[in-house]
Amino acid sequence: MKHLPNILSISRIFLAILLLFVALHYDVILPDFVDKSWVNYLTCLIFCVASLTDFFDGYIAREYRVHSRFGEVFDPLADKMLILSAFIALLILDRASPWAVFLILSREFFITGLRVIIAGSGASVAASASGKYKTGAQIAAIGFLLADFFPGGEVLLWVAVALTLYSGADYTIKYVKSINV
Repeated sequence: MKHLPNILSISRIFLAILLLFVALHYDVILPDFVDKSWVNYLTCLIFCVASLTDFFDGYIAREYRVHSRFGEVFDPLADKMLILSAFIALLILDRASPWAVFLILSREFFITGLRVIIAGSGASVAASASGKYKTGAQIAAIGFLLADFFPGGEVLLWVAVALTLYSGADYTIKYVKSINV
């Protein structure tokens, strides 16, 4: 049980690579007699399974108090790789606004950089509920856009953008307050 969260994080990295590979090369993977729309369900399934590993690695680590330096580094890295591969796939499949993807990924890189600064300074800024909502909104939007069966996927994406930018601002404000104390 001790290594299971790390194994799940590593599996998420491989699933992120698989997701992008399927989106890029579905014409080679799927036989000719299979309708090409099945790539939607396959990429969505891969993404959903990978998203579940994110939930379970955190749950197991908290429940059994198994924390490691490896997990602290690779869990968020695996999360970013999954989101990045999903958004690249959506851009390739022409299902997501490049502006929405740019805003979300910019926030993710900015906050990752800020976390590095925080870790170096010895300060601590706890995760907030807005970050959890942001993640949920991103997962829902990506899932619906990959499956391509819900016409409101683009609306969900822009809701995710709003929550992403809000949580980034929230995290930044908390950091600024922590260094001014």
